[in-house]
Amino acid sequence: MSSLKNSDRDVKVVVVVLPESSIMSLASVLDPMRAANRVAGKTLFDWKILSPDGAAVLLTCGVVIAVDGAFSVRAQGDCLLIIGGFNLDRHAPKPFIASLQAGARNFSVVAGIESGCWLLARCGLVNGRAATAHWEELEDFALAFPDVSVKADRFVTDGKFWTSGGASPTFDMMLHMIRQRFGSSVALDVASIFVYDETHAATDAQPLVSLGRMEALDPDLARAIRLMERTLDRPLSMAALALRAGQSQRNLEMRFARALGISPASYYLRLRLQMAQRLVGDTQLSIREVALRCGFDSLSSFSRAFKRQYGGSPMKLRQGRH
Repeated sequence: MSSLKNSDRDVKVVVVVLPESSIMSLASVLDPMRAANRVAGKTLFDWKILSPDGAAVLLTCGVVIAVDGAFSVRAQGDCLLIIGGFNLDRHAPKPFIASLQAGARNFSVVAGIESGCWLLARCGLVNGRAATAHWEELEDFALAFPDVSVKADRFVTDGKFWTSGGASPTFDMMLHMIRQRFGSSVALDVASIFVYDETHAATDAQPLVSLGRMEALDPDLARAIRLMERTLDRPLSMAALALRAGQSQRNLEMRFARALGISPASYYLRLRLQMAQRLVGDTQLSIREVALRCGFDSLSSFSRAFKRQYGGSPMKLRQGRH
């Protein structure tokens, strides 16, 4: 086993995919390697796809992915990429965790993608190291693993252990791997194949809202939305929001109406309810705790707002998901 750097041979990659993972995260891993092979006209990356038990994997979008076998402690190569999604407790049993913990020593780089970071942390592999998770899970990840230095970065590399916070950051992380191993020109060619402008650094924070070109077109509006992001659990009045954003309340309302067709108060509430929907559906937090995290002091007002937005109560949504 050799380092990813300073080697003339191809990079041997093992990709482990868990059920209920995102097809975009999987594509963000596989397609940059495929494109690197294409632009080089030879095999730069040689990979195989495994699952915890060797069975085909059903992704969240309903697509079934065939795999080359089951992951075991005998797996080896240069790079191990673990892609996780929902319901890790169901899809990552203790024997798999034990195999992952032991098998990690057979690789020069071990990366946890989306919920894959939780698997690395459960194995104790990132104790005392820096790591990231998807922005929806950062707080819970930090609480669950106090020995991990949790960062809100797009992706984090700390020694041989890498973590990324979502599909787009994973694409950036793979470009970083290509650049590190094969040089900037190959990475640029790969990015160009996907018409991808690599404008983010690894240390850029993961945003709740992906504003795209709005950051440049209307920085005052973007600044207001970023303030909303940071205060979902303690929402500001519109007057206070406008003041902190450096503009009048009337001006703020006009910007939202022109750019988004919605009032700032309605957009702010929608952000809080979107966060609440994720917490209700994807965590075991009590409904009261969800309400508090999303800035609702009253459980009844939270339930009414949630029902207006989603057509049912928070508890009804949770029961339907389960």
